[in-house]
Parts: sequence; C-alpha cells; structure tokens
Amino acid sequence: MKLVIHGKNIEITDAIREYVHQKIEKAVSHFQQLTTEVDVHLSVAKNPRITPKQAAEVTIYANGTVIRAQESSETLYASIDLVADKIARQLRKYKEKRQSKNHIDKAVQLVELVEQQVEAQPIVEDLIGDRAPELPKEVVRTKYFSMPPMTIEEAQEQLQLIDHDFYMFRNAESNELNVIYKRYHHGGYGLIQPRDGNGHTHNQNGHVAHKSDEVAEKV
Repeated sequence: MKLVIHGKNIEITDAIREYVHQKIEKAVSHFQQLTTEVDVHLSVAKNPRITPKQAAEVTIYANGTVIRAQESSETLYASIDLVADKIARQLRKYKEKRQSKNHIDKAVQLVELVEQQVEAQPIVEDLIGDRAPELPKEVVRTKYFSMPPMTIEEAQEQLQLIDHDFYMFRNAESNELNVIYKRYHHGGYGLIQPRDGNGHTHNQNGHVAHKSDEVAEKV
C-alpha cells in the first residue's frame, strides 16, 4: 500500500509522519486487499476566522473507487485520530456493499430504482437572479481523477463514500458527464444532465429527451 503525506502551512516532521503511518495503517489494516493508495493532506489555517484550525484529510483509492474523509480540531494529532476512525468506518461500509453485490442482481435492482424513484423536473432558466456571476479569484486546489463510466446507483454510492455534497461522473448509459448531489431540504438525491444546442438531453437509455426531462431528481 502506497501512503503519501502532504502538508499545507505546516512542516511534516518525522514525529508527525510516524503518527500518521501508525494511525492510518491501523485504520486500513483489515482492508489491505481493497486499498491501493492512501493520500493524506494535513493543513493549518492561517485565517483567524477559521476554527477549528488544524485539519486532516484522507483519500483512499480502492479498486477504482475513491473513499474520502476529513476532520478538523484544535490540534493536529486529534484531527488525525478523528479522520482515521472515520475512514475506517467508510472502508467498512464500502466492503459491506461489495459483499452484498455478490449476492444481488444489481442490474435488475437499478432498473427498478430508476423506474420508481427518478422523475423529470423542468429546467430553471434563471439560477442567479439579479446577482452577477463571479468566479473565485484564485484556484486554491486542483484535483485530477479518472472518470470510468458508472451507473446512477454506483455514482450515488460513490457520493456517500467521498463525504461531499455532490459527485461528477460519466454516465454509463449516455457516456455523458452527469452530477449527482444531495438534496438537504427535500431529502434524497438530484441528478444534473447536460443538454445539446437543441435543448435536448439523453435519458438513461441513451435516447434524446425533451426539455422537461433535462433534470432528473430522486425524491
């Protein structure tokens, strides 16, 4: 297993490096066959408004799946402890789902899930109202990752594993980039799909859909 440690606004001392190795290796010890690479990012916020200031983020690459966890506290060692426990829970959850897939026909289950839970919603033409669009002044962090085709259900599982509000993926049915996101106010998940110059999108069978089908949300 490859373990890489990065630091921002902090020097990675031998003591910190040894502590990270000890905690992270213990967290993934029961999942060695699943884990190919572990990326650890430690940072200290200089902005006095940010609290807690010391953060630890762990990203694990496991057989094409990305599993991520992040924790912050007032001390770096406490943050490392917290994120190690969290990533261990994420790995356990991922392993249980893999084992479950060996006994269930996921293809049939996905068809039923799409038919019962995905509904079309109209496009909202004006998303920003009177506000002027504004991009961040600088790119704080750039990430690169592979984008193998996956189903909506697989993307939903990936979203749960990376501990984010949204997840971009390549839809296996249409081969287009889609975004799945959490709907905090109404519950469930939403799915954002692109449209072409004629105002059409491709549905889950790869066929052209009309405007009313452009955004599908799970309720």
